[in-house]
Amino acid sequence: LYTAPESCEGRCGEPLSEEDECHCHAECERLGGCCEDYDRHCRPDGFSRRRDSITDQELLELSEQLYGLDHNRARPTDISINPQHEAAPGDTGRQQDLSPHPLYKYVNEELFSKPTYSSFIKLLDNYQRATGREEEVTAEELQEQDNFLREVMKTEIMKKLFAFLHGKNRYGSEQEFLEDLKEMWFGLYSRGDGEQDSSGFEHVFSGTAHPGWGGGTGQCQAGGLIPGSPLCLGEVKKGKVSGFHNWIRFYLLEKQGTVNYFSHNFNGPWDTYPDVLGLQFSWDGFYKEVGSAFIGCSPEFEFGLYTLCFLARPGRACHLSLGGHSLSIQTYPWTKSTYGSGRRFIATAYVMSP
Repeated sequence: LYTAPESCEGRCGEPLSEEDECHCHAECERLGGCCEDYDRHCRPDGFSRRRDSITDQELLELSEQLYGLDHNRARPTDISINPQHEAAPGDTGRQQDLSPHPLYKYVNEELFSKPTYSSFIKLLDNYQRATGREEEVTAEELQEQDNFLREVMKTEIMKKLFAFLHGKNRYGSEQEFLEDLKEMWFGLYSRGDGEQDSSGFEHVFSGTAHPGWGGGTGQCQAGGLIPGSPLCLGEVKKGKVSGFHNWIRFYLLEKQGTVNYFSHNFNGPWDTYPDVLGLQFSWDGFYKEVGSAFIGCSPEFEFGLYTLCFLARPGRACHLSLGGHSLSIQTYPWTKSTYGSGRRFIATAYVMSP
């Protein structure tokens, strides 16, 4: 159902790129570097037809369409932020609070009464922050997951995304898409000592913490939203936060006093919402060297873009366009366990600098 970085499933005819681990364009036979399953998928009568591949141009066009359909995004009058100190690329690890005021000066909390916002916020307290402690999912929490998915699927953003994926033969029905969304985002897997302690949704949108654990997905790179370098999200590793980037989550915790904003190292070119910010902060004493965040987007917009990139370009940079400006998202599949017939959970997803 998604493009695996080491496979040609769903990638036949995709343009050659140095970022790819292996290639699925016909030119790879002449130049070398074809994926091992190139013949099976991309030869005549192969399962993965050229017309079902998702091209770079289609990603640019679809992301602009989704951007235009984000009717629930914040208006310029709904949010006022105070970025204050801009950290140089080499200064993001200094762990110094160089901004005396909170990041958010004002948020119109009437936004949070919108169905997708309210159902999203109810999910945020469903997770234990410490990795290694098994999540106990209650019937009420399962219902909250269903409520959130039901509300986002009502939006034009997710209907457009489904129509696109349906046209690419990724899903046969909206119900099939909905069921897979629940598994890939909310299905539990172990990041610690075998306990079912994490999920893609928790890792990307909520964040967890464990001061002594030095694990992780093994796929994250150092640094963050410094131009040209990506960011790992989701857990506290060796006493540092490497997770939680959602702007709503950040605002609510900053309001409570558990998040302290230090500085920013990147402020995107957008003059309306959603914007993108790279920031440094502490969360209950744990430090985040560079966190990336969409500012002011709706939950369905962020959820939809990450889903699109996970299905189209997992393990690789997914190049998009928002309001005429370039933007990339990185996702990784969880490689240590699967669901269904070998499908992968989401390990992480995050916005990169243009």
